[in-house]
Amino acid sequence: MILAGRYEIIRQLGGGGFAITYLAKDTMQPSQPICVVKQLRPNHTHPRIVEFFEKEAAILERLGKHPQIPQLLAHFRENGNLYIVQEFIEGQDLSKEMQPGKRLSEGYVTRLLEEVLKVLSFVHKQGVIHRDIKPQNLMRRRQDGKIFLIDFGVVKEIASLMFNSQGEIVSSISIGTPGYMPTEQGMGKPRLASDIYALGITGIQALVGTLPSNLEEDPQTGEIVWQDKVHISEHLAKVLTTMVRRHHSLRYYSAKEALQALTPPPPKPEPQPQSQPRDWSRRRILQTAGLMGGGFAVAVFGREILQAFSDGNSTSITTPSPNQPASPIVTPTTKQTPTLSPTPGFSLKTFDFETVTINNKGNITNRRNLKAKYFTEDLGNGVTLEMVQIPGGSFMMGSPAGEKGRDDNESPQHKVTVQPFYMGRYEVTQAQYQAIMGNNPSRFQGEKRPVEQVSWNNVVVFCEKLSQKTGRTYRLPSEAEWEYAARAGTTTPFYYGETITSDLVNYGNNNNGTTEVGRFPPNAFGLYDMHGNVFECCQDHWHDDYNGAPTDGRAWIGNSNDSSRRVLRGGSWLHPSDIARSARRGWWHRYNNSHHSGFRVVLSGNI
Repeated sequence: MILAGRYEIIRQLGGGGFAITYLAKDTMQPSQPICVVKQLRPNHTHPRIVEFFEKEAAILERLGKHPQIPQLLAHFRENGNLYIVQEFIEGQDLSKEMQPGKRLSEGYVTRLLEEVLKVLSFVHKQGVIHRDIKPQNLMRRRQDGKIFLIDFGVVKEIASLMFNSQGEIVSSISIGTPGYMPTEQGMGKPRLASDIYALGITGIQALVGTLPSNLEEDPQTGEIVWQDKVHISEHLAKVLTTMVRRHHSLRYYSAKEALQALTPPPPKPEPQPQSQPRDWSRRRILQTAGLMGGGFAVAVFGREILQAFSDGNSTSITTPSPNQPASPIVTPTTKQTPTLSPTPGFSLKTFDFETVTINNKGNITNRRNLKAKYFTEDLGNGVTLEMVQIPGGSFMMGSPAGEKGRDDNESPQHKVTVQPFYMGRYEVTQAQYQAIMGNNPSRFQGEKRPVEQVSWNNVVVFCEKLSQKTGRTYRLPSEAEWEYAARAGTTTPFYYGETITSDLVNYGNNNNGTTEVGRFPPNAFGLYDMHGNVFECCQDHWHDDYNGAPTDGRAWIGNSNDSSRRVLRGGSWLHPSDIARSARRGWWHRYNNSHHSGFRVVLSGNI
């Protein structure tokens, strides 16, 4: 049989419910004649299916530009059937290497994860989810041993669609393989993190030597139980455990984020002889309880933690001279962790700003001119997003017993080490939200005002779409990152000092709502409106205190009395000053929205 006048079928390679795969010879390409032809079945004549087929073929063509994804050579329709022709990869799939009962080494699995995650990073950057990662779809090429990612779910999706006479989709089945397919994918809602789950299961299968169907689950949490069956490094165990968490929000968001976690951080550089030792004295953070008004969700506020920088180099924060008035910035005695290094060829810009310190009467006692580094994302139509470089360090998270307005959920104080990251210079504006989401739900309209009336779930979708648009993995800050960034080296209840005034913060305003971002002076990191304007969402589940909280700056996920509650920080235009303290904690249900809650985004790692 010859298809399209050129592809001569040699033999059938396989056939499933979605397609028949043939080995074929391209009679018009004598230099590289062998190829793979996939015939999608059953017969498809509906024009919407053909339209869908053309669209998905374009995706496969784009993906085939990666050197470890088979190239799409052709696609066509003949005799009522749809065909795609792809590059033939001579080799064997990894199911031949992962035999039941055979345990593969930690080194094998680490190399496997690293290689596949690099390919998946390209795939995810295109906004594509593979949806069927498993050993059978990982092909090791014979000539050089490189792993190819094959059999994308888009082909299977085309074959699964059914339309009615009006051209409407009437049925479609979930794409994926049981055992490798996470819960959300089985419900027809795959995400980038669904691929992370499937690859993590593949890695565990290689280590344990058993099929996914034989892996046990914790009867209470539903999490996979596997670490007791192998002896591997704590680092790899942590990465794999995160990859296969039951709920997608607890996994790495994308392949790029998983790859960054898999790669151990580089050793810290030796301190420069000329650097002066710096140390941050203890810093307080308070939290209280408050009702989010207007018939909206209740915000409960609780314990937080003291902070102290250590282990690093110079910072953008300056220390007042002996002749300057008292400032909430304390003279450092230990070093601060290094700042991020941008990708070669990517230059950071610098902006100048002024920050102020006030006394307990609200009078300005000190003004300082500082600098911060940042980069700009172009969101289209003249809308941009500015991301400020935040140096890493250690600090004490929580509030001391004597701080005014303190709540018990702000304790116990504990030392937290935060890695360098980037944070939005401003709260996400309505123009930025509109550019990414295509809508603006805010009550207080204004392009430069912060977006509000968005739920935590809405915010997560925003981060996903922003990541797909930019190719960088944006997310919400952890609670520790937020507090660290808000304080910017201070120990006082507010980064301005012991109190705040309406000249410096939009708070306690019962009538006029939000103000445009950037109207008030920033903190010493160059971040605006960390106090007041709108509450800001964090990644973390709500916990009633800090007992058992992470000390590495990551979000505290799980072990919560109610996993639907998410942390809020920073106060709002509506609430009194004590709600805006750096240490103040609050929560809302992830599906709630209100006219006094918004968010800002962060970015981990180098850009």
